[in-house]
Amino acid sequence: MVRIGNFLFRYRNRLFPFAILFVLLPGRDLFVNPLHAVATGFGIALLGQVVRGATIGYEYVIRGGRNKQVYAEGLVTEGVYRLCRNPMYVGNLLIVSGLTVASNSLACVLVSVPLFAFVYVAIVAAEEAFLRAKFGAVYDQYAAAVPRWLPRLSALGVTLREEQFHWMRVLVKEFATPFGWITVLMVMSLLHLATHQEMDGRQDTARSLVIGYAVLAVVYLSIRHLKLSRRIVAD
Repeated sequence: MVRIGNFLFRYRNRLFPFAILFVLLPGRDLFVNPLHAVATGFGIALLGQVVRGATIGYEYVIRGGRNKQVYAEGLVTEGVYRLCRNPMYVGNLLIVSGLTVASNSLACVLVSVPLFAFVYVAIVAAEEAFLRAKFGAVYDQYAAAVPRWLPRLSALGVTLREEQFHWMRVLVKEFATPFGWITVLMVMSLLHLATHQEMDGRQDTARSLVIGYAVLAVVYLSIRHLKLSRRIVAD
């Protein structure tokens, strides 16, 4: 698993975009109304985005590695990392799960969710091997106290009381992520509307979705411009 995780970590940015194609897998419908699937998927993905935002806002960890290999300068145990050792990956899995549900295809859910779960389990195995080799007993103590995936909510109060949340860091570091998955949801919504001609008010719904997405695109481009021009920076 460590070898597989190192491979997936190295090439994850090339492999993950192809995963979007899984939403096109035909299969039994999850909901009679496909827009109900989109709404449910949006809620699940939004929860994942909240987890990612909270993680970055309290204690940011660079996940890009070094030379496409797992790397860490220090062991981060504060913020949301008090609750869970891999909160960013938990957020990612929730976003992926939300997108698969929004596809309204049972086949997509049954293929994509286990596949992404395996990918992240392998990557975490590689990261843990690196952290254990570098930090030794300190990491072992942290791993013994903090769950790998499911959060220990008993530590939430400490984080909320004792640590500062950095809104600007979330805005600068994370603005592209919600725009990306909302774009996928938008495309799926329009495809559902185009293929389910018996739905009432299809044109009005599509028009509302396009207007809402246009507003989101303007916000995204504005933040991107402010970031590139360094008018806003992560604190």
